[in-house]
Amino acid sequence: MQKGYRRPARVLHWLLAVIVIAMLPVGGIMVTEGLDRATQNLLFILHKNTGVLILLLMLVRLLYRLTHPPSPLPASVPGWQRRAAGLSHLALYIMVFFMAITGYIRVTMGGFPIEALEAIGLHPLLPRNEAVAEIAKTLHFYGRYVLIAILALHIAAALHHALILRDGVFGRIWPFWRA
Repeated sequence: MQKGYRRPARVLHWLLAVIVIAMLPVGGIMVTEGLDRATQNLLFILHKNTGVLILLLMLVRLLYRLTHPPSPLPASVPGWQRRAAGLSHLALYIMVFFMAITGYIRVTMGGFPIEALEAIGLHPLLPRNEAVAEIAKTLHFYGRYVLIAILALHIAAALHHALILRDGVFGRIWPFWRA
């Protein structure tokens, strides 16, 4: 029986973890008052296009997760922790999708390009609408705090299992190259 996550799930997990965590400071820095315009433009382009990559990777990850569920947690994990783990994973999926979607809505309905999509001939799926773009901007801005809180909880739980309990839960996802 498979113990833990398969290699594709591990690679997707760690790839997305690195990209999502890297995007958080980029998003904060790019809206800093007084930032050099050339630097700001570069960060906006990076943030928008990486957001599209995150959305695509999350779709692949979700599809893989639905077709290849991981093995159950060890019997030593209490029921409340199992439920908490399931809810935190669900919350992470929801928030990463939420951030990618609100970012896309903000950009396209605000009339801004997503260069990677335009380069391959994909045009915005949504019409320009400044009012909706502003709502999406606000949701995206505050959503990052929710995402950061859920990520902090997830990382704290992972470290608790890895360093304190040493119960094999962390080993289910690490190292990413293990089969």
